[in-house]
Amino acid sequence: MRQRHRPWADDFLRDNPHLVITDPKEKKGRWQEIFGNDRPIHLEIGTGKGQFITGMAEKNPEVNFIGIELAKSIIVMAGTKLKNSGMKNALLIHVDAANLKELFDENEISSIYLNFSDPWPKKRHAKRRLTFHTFLEQYKHILQPEGEVTLKTDNKGLFEYSLVSFSEFGLTLKEVNLDLHSEGDQQNVMTEYEEKFAAKGQPIYRCRAQFA
Repeated sequence: MRQRHRPWADDFLRDNPHLVITDPKEKKGRWQEIFGNDRPIHLEIGTGKGQFITGMAEKNPEVNFIGIELAKSIIVMAGTKLKNSGMKNALLIHVDAANLKELFDENEISSIYLNFSDPWPKKRHAKRRLTFHTFLEQYKHILQPEGEVTLKTDNKGLFEYSLVSFSEFGLTLKEVNLDLHSEGDQQNVMTEYEEKFAAKGQPIYRCRAQFA
């Protein structure tokens, strides 16, 4: 989907370098120093408009959160939401997440969230899916031992593919949920997409997979 041009986006990025990091490669291995504490760091790949990362930061003040988003018009919306929340335990990275090893050191991240990622349904595009084995290899590198990947999606095809991909890569499936909202999980923080799909009665799939 083509994103709407926001003329003020460049101004927001320039005025909030502490909130939206545009030179993340220089911060590799120093993210706890950037936050000013030694708390665990959780990473969301594909932050969208920021509802999830803001909500998670509010619910979990003992955790630091980093959200990655490439689209400038979207990340400034997430940045605005995060700024207005006043939370100090979350920041955003404006960059392509194709090579996470350039952004994070080995074992620097404690947990990864993949929320409503592009399913890339055509078989020839499988390598672009964020649960393709080349991405899993990167996750294993930057995650601490026994780190987890949590996937939420409305796309059954992506969910099924991801379960197989996780298993073939040697991850342990800690949770497989075929209808997340039917169970009333009070700890679940919804994304904007999730709210929209749930309102239509569409099932939301969630799984947690752990590296050995």
